[in-house]
Amino acid sequence: MAAENENPPLVDAAGITKSFPGVRALENVALRLGHGETLCVVGENGAGKSTLMKILGGVHTADSGAIRLNGEPVEIDTVHTAQRLGITLIHQELNLAESLDVAGNLFLGREPRWAGPLKLIRRDIYRDAAVVMRRLGLDCSPRTPVGRLSIGQQQLVEIARAMTLRSRILIMDEPTSSLTQKETERLFAVIRDLKRDGVSILYISHRLAEVREVADRVTVLRDGRNAGELARSEISHEAIVRLMVGRDVKQFFHRPTTAAPVSPSAAAVFEARRIVVQAAQRRPISFALSAGEITGMAGLMGAGRTELAEAIFGVRPLVSGELAVDGKPIGAGSPGKAIAAGIYLVPEDRRSQGLLLAQSVKENISLPSLKRLQCVGLVKRRAERELAERMRARLNIRTPRIDQR
Repeated sequence: MAAENENPPLVDAAGITKSFPGVRALENVALRLGHGETLCVVGENGAGKSTLMKILGGVHTADSGAIRLNGEPVEIDTVHTAQRLGITLIHQELNLAESLDVAGNLFLGREPRWAGPLKLIRRDIYRDAAVVMRRLGLDCSPRTPVGRLSIGQQQLVEIARAMTLRSRILIMDEPTSSLTQKETERLFAVIRDLKRDGVSILYISHRLAEVREVADRVTVLRDGRNAGELARSEISHEAIVRLMVGRDVKQFFHRPTTAAPVSPSAAAVFEARRIVVQAAQRRPISFALSAGEITGMAGLMGAGRTELAEAIFGVRPLVSGELAVDGKPIGAGSPGKAIAAGIYLVPEDRRSQGLLLAQSVKENISLPSLKRLQCVGLVKRRAERELAERMRARLNIRTPRIDQR
């Protein structure tokens, strides 16, 4: 394998340890990345993947350990230092200036310092931005304000910005989380082009099919430690999961001997009856859900998937049509009515639409349930804490305490 023949590797991190209040995120972790290699780093939530990438990208500094680039020891103490060394981290959480246009975001802080006319400087920025955007298949004008783009398009802007830095090491943290299949395939083609240009890529993903598609090698983390490594020829869904969970999948998954599919004739617990969610929608949408059934909504960007989900939850009003739970119509246009009917939305943009970042884990968990947690207008703090602790245990939320912001 090419990466194994390189001596020394491009990146050699050893003994990386990092703790946060009440949490040991990484313990004695090692990672090696070859020249022109795509190394996928995988693991369950809380395994330490993002923390390790942020240390390499200069967002965090390790408590202990050493990092070498081309065999030379380096200290990566800031994002600027990482970028000067040729390392760029593409964050999972978007970090864009929504009031600026696409080109302004791509070159923010790196605008040309030539003392000529401003209109010529802006012309060059728009020209260079258009080149990178075409390479990624980002189908909009460089002059489009970022705030008008969909989440998937904003994700591509983040990736495009990293590409303008001409880094030799790109760290991609869940880069396809908001991309369509077509956009994902385009990103994979760009990754192959970057590798041919000698760029090395650290790629984090929970989507194991993606890992098999792009990885030259896989490093698995479990509970903040190295769990194992797989060469290209060893990569399989079963092998990755075995390292992630520490045991064979067959030990805890038992396929039922008799299938019990949801009966199409089962009474619907939810119905969308000829609903229209956008004025430009050509035909009304109707569908029903039975108890225990999962229905997937698919479509290209702009097809209306997000708008449909938001209309069902009441974030946006229905143009026409009716929603019903257990056969009874529910009033549309109100998240409160949706929650009361047992409907909840996990939004596409978790950071800005799904969480109150200034509030605690406990308060975020209990927020939709305050009505049943209150007595004469006051929240029962013990009940709220018990609910939050129960959810923390059930979902394995890695936080030192539920009062953590």
